[in-house]
Amino acid sequence: MAGTEFGRTVRLWRDRVSPEAAGLPMGGRRRATGLRREELALLAGISVDYVTRLEQGRAAHPSQQVVEALGRALRLSPAEREHLFHVAGLVPPGQGTVPAYITPSVHRMLDRLTGTPVAVADAAWTLLLANPMYTALMGEYHGKDRNAVWRNFLGSGSRVRHTPQSRRALETTHVTALRTAASRYPADQGLRRLIAELRANSERFAELWDSGTMARHEASRKTVDHPRVGAVTLDCDVLSVEGSDLRIIVYTAEPGTEDAERLALVAVLGTQTLTG
Repeated sequence: MAGTEFGRTVRLWRDRVSPEAAGLPMGGRRRATGLRREELALLAGISVDYVTRLEQGRAAHPSQQVVEALGRALRLSPAEREHLFHVAGLVPPGQGTVPAYITPSVHRMLDRLTGTPVAVADAAWTLLLANPMYTALMGEYHGKDRNAVWRNFLGSGSRVRHTPQSRRALETTHVTALRTAASRYPADQGLRRLIAELRANSERFAELWDSGTMARHEASRKTVDHPRVGAVTLDCDVLSVEGSDLRIIVYTAEPGTEDAERLALVAVLGTQTLTG
């Protein structure tokens, strides 16, 4: 049974990944050296219940997005990632689709920037990976909200505070990103569905898309309204990974400022949430 083999494979590979290797705190006494189910669920952005059902063979036919997310959380090599798709009964994404593979070097970078909120998104601005500090600052995103374009046009939005001017700039940048990705990855059906859904349900997106508008993403300062710490104003930089079309989002505070102190408090509160 394909579902059973997929679940067995996920369980075996979960056991070999230590929390430290996945960028998580150890968190007290543990019966095993590998990831707990709730840790794998956190890293993959899916529910603990779904991970349990997958591992036990009670959930069959995981989506491409779920398999991709589990592969990233488990730090799989390209060959292992391909095998995981096969045991899920899926064809691994090929050329013409938005790349979602994160190299070990990018994983290591996020692991080492423990005090800095860092996340990785693909060319369509779907969140692929976030370190615990980023999650503590911005909160968790699930389902369609993991795509920043969908989230800002149709979803729950984010903790970032916007002026009318910054909102317009964000919208234009997001539309540009999807237009560029659609041109670069014409075989990506998920990307085509995302664009069609946005055009059908957001008048603002449809207006910008049909106008042909284009804009470059630029570094900016953003104010994040954290529910426990309050407003934190940070520099936001988006870095590109050569040859992969990934975007690395980094938030930093100027040393010695109140914002730096609040960001440090976010780190403490976030760590308590993860290990409590």
